[in-house]
Amino acid sequence: MIDAGELKRGITIELDGQLYQVLDFQHIKIGRGSAQIRLKLRDLRAGHTTERSFQASETFNRAFLERRPAQYLYNEGSLYYFMDTKTFEQMPIDKSMLGDALNYLKDESNLEILTHKGKSVGIQLPVSVELKVTETGPGFKGDTASAGTKPAKLETGLTIKVPLFINNDDTIKVDTRTGEYLERVS
Repeated sequence: MIDAGELKRGITIELDGQLYQVLDFQHIKIGRGSAQIRLKLRDLRAGHTTERSFQASETFNRAFLERRPAQYLYNEGSLYYFMDTKTFEQMPIDKSMLGDALNYLKDESNLEILTHKGKSVGIQLPVSVELKVTETGPGFKGDTASAGTKPAKLETGLTIKVPLFINNDDTIKVDTRTGEYLERVS
């Protein structure tokens, strides 16, 4: 059991027989009433997000997820196939369970498969990934990192803001938690 005050982003809890990952939480205290916790949760199996409020004194069942090293292989329709790097077993995961992770997924990416009671419930990406810029506006001589930003489309289809000196075919490092540009790799 975990108290409402111990909740953090990324913790997985079990509510009403479903697995939820805490995306965001707020502690709310208004006037004389009791404190409340407002949680933004993502259903790990269905993939949708929801917001719910609870009393601050409430406790939750913590769900423990097993992490297995894996590699992304390919997708076929709405199924994405991953290979366990220890047993070489292939595991399909439905697109709806992957959520925003699809924006950072490219062939042969190393990551972790999250399982609960033997069933795959999602993936855990590394903190940052290297992606190639496929389309962006021109860079100009003298542009610096602090001068401004422009949109850039990456090889996975994700569009992010990058500094003005980034050009087509540059490889950049992107934070998978926030979707922000970190640095140019080449």
